[in-house]
Amino acid sequence: MLKTLRNAWKIKDLRKKLIFTFLMLIVIRFGSQMPIPGVNTTYFADFFAKQSGDAFSFFDAMTGGSFTSMSLFALSITPYITSSIIMQLMTIAIPKLEEMQRDGEDGRKKIAEYTRYLTVALALIQSVAMAIGFGGQGLLVDYNLQTGLGKAGMVIVAVAAMTAGSALLMWIGERITENGVGNGISIVLLFNIISSLPDDAVMLHDRFLNGKKVPVIALTVIIILALIVAMVVFVIILQDGERRIPVQYSKKMVGRKMVGGQSSHIPLKVNTAGVIPVIFASSIMSFPVVIAQFFHPDYTTFGGKILVMLNSSSWFKAESPANSIGLVIYIALIVVFAYFYTSITFNPLEVANNMKKQGGFIPGIRPGKPTSDYLNRILNYIVFIGACGLTIVCVIPIAISGIFSVSRLSFGGTSLIIIVGVVLETLKAIESQMLVRNYKGFLND
Repeated sequence: MLKTLRNAWKIKDLRKKLIFTFLMLIVIRFGSQMPIPGVNTTYFADFFAKQSGDAFSFFDAMTGGSFTSMSLFALSITPYITSSIIMQLMTIAIPKLEEMQRDGEDGRKKIAEYTRYLTVALALIQSVAMAIGFGGQGLLVDYNLQTGLGKAGMVIVAVAAMTAGSALLMWIGERITENGVGNGISIVLLFNIISSLPDDAVMLHDRFLNGKKVPVIALTVIIILALIVAMVVFVIILQDGERRIPVQYSKKMVGRKMVGGQSSHIPLKVNTAGVIPVIFASSIMSFPVVIAQFFHPDYTTFGGKILVMLNSSSWFKAESPANSIGLVIYIALIVVFAYFYTSITFNPLEVANNMKKQGGFIPGIRPGKPTSDYLNRILNYIVFIGACGLTIVCVIPIAISGIFSVSRLSFGGTSLIIIVGVVLETLKAIESQMLVRNYKGFLND
């Protein structure tokens, strides 16, 4: 990684792109420290500290801590991520959007434009819900005072600031994609998560190292680092792992020449769905817990016990093993969403038909439906392995948090998958740009 960055720094064009990306990230950190006018910046931090669960920890990590501090970028790029997922699902469900996606660059630009509009709409809805729902409870400082702007004015200012902040982050991400290196939205998300790591380090220090003897500290640090390195290596293997299906193209006569006959392969990634299954599963598990907090539930009742069971902080408590049922539900949701998301992003029948039209076939497999069935069978096996890998990565941090009573640790399995995935993706983008430049230099010579 360092070698790739060092070589990229020597190239003038890439150096400019790296500097531009770095400057945009500085702008993001400035925006993350700018408070929204008229908002109690400690409201959500105090509110979450009183809750029994950690449903908001990953969301706060995605915003780089901007949400709990209620800064300009409180919503971060989560509306854009949500709108991107919605548009991807709608592309499968709506034939017109599917046709638009197949139209090439023009169609993709149109879909990207719709994604931007939907992002602003989602940011507006979220900010209105927060300003109105929490305004009278202490989020807006002068919400209950009939002075100055009044209630409507306070809500409008807060909504405008949060919506504009989310739109600005989306714009910065697109500018990084265009003028910087890698995918800008992914880099913004990566930077937000990394900015939360110092708080995690302080928490681990206070929990495991503070007041301990030097030999105990040394052994603890070695164990923690070894565990982190092992998980990083496992995630890298999970992200890069793929099953290559060989494809042979038959020869055909074009004019007086015989063309074709090349060999290729279809790369089927082990973790085809990426981090999406984990996000979906976590959202479904957290939603009832988050909603219930507003009604101050009684955890001694049957409904309250179900809420405790859904909370990840109670899954690995020795005194209440029955709460592990929530863990089983969580794992099942990850597997289900892994298959669901893969099914809407990869169509074996379409791939088989395209291969047949181009004269391609898998050795030993007949073209058409037999090829589709073969791909589907291999894909089901691979998706299950990927879902198991995702489960391992996500459950280990939850187990550590539950066993050792480390609450609200933002650097969990989901964050680790995002960090490793974005870093690998960015390095590949840099290497491809270096390779293109070398080809251009060779052709110009």
